[in-house]
This record gives sequence, structure tokens and C-alpha cells, in this order.
Amino acid sequence: MTAIRAIVTDIEGTTTPLAFVHEVLFPYARERLADFVAEHGHEPEVAAQLAAARDLGNIPDADGKATIALLLQWMDEDRKAGPLKELQGRIWRQGYEAGVLKGEVYADAAEKLRHWHERGLRLFVYSSGSEEAQRLIFGCSDKGDLAQLFEGFFDTRIGAKVEATSYAAIAKAAGLEPQEMLFLSDHPGEVGAAKKAGMQAVRIDRALAPGAESEDEGGAVYGSFGPVEKHLSLKV
Repeated sequence: MTAIRAIVTDIEGTTTPLAFVHEVLFPYARERLADFVAEHGHEPEVAAQLAAARDLGNIPDADGKATIALLLQWMDEDRKAGPLKELQGRIWRQGYEAGVLKGEVYADAAEKLRHWHERGLRLFVYSSGSEEAQRLIFGCSDKGDLAQLFEGFFDTRIGAKVEATSYAAIAKAAGLEPQEMLFLSDHPGEVGAAKKAGMQAVRIDRALAPGAESEDEGGAVYGSFGPVEKHLSLKV
């Protein structure tokens, strides 16, 4: 088997509890969306995202109230819309900078990410959240600044997470062959897409005991990052 030179990790359900995203981050942005738009809607970058949301929602001439209603509807639907993700990221940044928010990262994930970085493995993130949101959750985490460990952050602008072409594009951006990269995710469809692109991949199932090892139709399933070690070997 080709030696692994880089690891690509998902966030939600993989390095970070689902509850933090759904019960902390999403409500935080929802509660502050209207005030954020009122305060910052005139700024060029924010105005551009609001206009993009209206275009995507086929309401190009909508007023501010209707635009906010659209964004809130997308939140309820958990829609992965680019403009929404960018605006959420800006709201979350305010929370992180104020010290109100602290990114939650599983202890085993933080430990292994630091260890792999020290060993010389290249680390990347691929998540449906915006690159901004990814940097914040790791950079302002309860385990310290982990963002500095990562060489690159990818969101769905590179492609859908269940499409093999997305993983091929990540490998190309990293200058590596897909088989030299190991993808970690809690989502079977994402694991399957990564494997279809030629990457090695492991599913993380946090419902299992931390050191548990299992297998499903897609391959190896682990309860934490610990057993992932057996997939790693560095070229000398």
C-alpha cells in the first residue's frame, strides 16, 4: 500500500462533536443574523454576500427583511449555501474574538493532529463549513491553536463532499497523488467518494468506544483517531 504523506479531515462529527455545531454555532449565528446585517450590511463584502443570497434564492429585488427571512429559512433547512456560510463565518468570528465561542475538538483528535504534524505529515481540512469557519473552530479551540497545524482548508467551493471529483481536486491542489492521502470522516458517502477518487479513507464513528475498531461495507471504522495510526507510514 502506498505510504500516506497527507491526512485530510472532516470536522463535524469527526474532530468536533455534532452538538457543538448544531446546538452552539448554528443558534449563535441565527440569533445574531438580523443585528449583524443591520450593522454591517453596508460593507462591500457583506453586501456582496447578501446580493449573492438574493440571486441564489431568486429574489434579486428583495428588501433586507426578506433577505434575512431567506437566510433563516436556509438555516432551518441546513442548506449548504455559500453566501449563508460566509455570513455565518463572519458572525462566528465576532463570537470567537470576544471569547464567547470556543471551538470544541475531541482530545484524541487534537493529540493525533499535533503528533502527525510533528512527524511531518501534511494536514488538510475538508468541510462543508466555509474556510473561515474552519480556521476559527481550530484556531480558537478548547485545545489551543490547532489551525497552525494545517497546510490548507477546503470547503464545498472545490466540490460536493460526496463527489469523487472533489477529492481528486484536493489531491491536485496539494500536489500529491490521491493514494498518498488519507481521508477521515464520519460520513459513509464521503468515505466512499474519497476512495473512488483513489484516496485511502477511514470512517470515524463517535458512537463507538474511543479505542473501538470495526468494519462496514466501506472499510475500516474507528471510534477515535487512535487506531488510524496503523494506516500511516512515512517515506524516508
